[in-house]
Amino acid sequence: MSIVRLSLVVAALAVSVGLALTNPTTDQYLGFVQAELNRAMDRMDGATPEREGTVIRNIFRRHSQELLNSMVRPHTLRQNWGLLSRFETTVLGTRVVVIGIGNQFIPVEGVDEAILRLGRHVF
Repeated sequence: MSIVRLSLVVAALAVSVGLALTNPTTDQYLGFVQAELNRAMDRMDGATPEREGTVIRNIFRRHSQELLNSMVRPHTLRQNWGLLSRFETTVLGTRVVVIGIGNQFIPVEGVDEAILRLGRHVF
């Protein structure tokens, strides 16, 4: 085996080990969902008066863990594929699919719709 091929194999193994070590957990996924919900609250439309919007955001932020633990965690299935994970959540009739790789999350399906439904459900 040549030095170039051996170097490529070693590099591929190093990348694989790195991805396996940074494969996101369910708790990290819930943190991602919470961050997305917070962003949605911050983007609340201008039709809501400022004072009312602030109250709603504060209430949501205080109770977001309860919302995640009661509505998201029990309905989430994690498929661990070693180098990456596939998270599938069904919340309020919406299917959400997210790929987690290298401590990053890539929404595949339904994230925006689910965030809107959760926000409407809470308020």
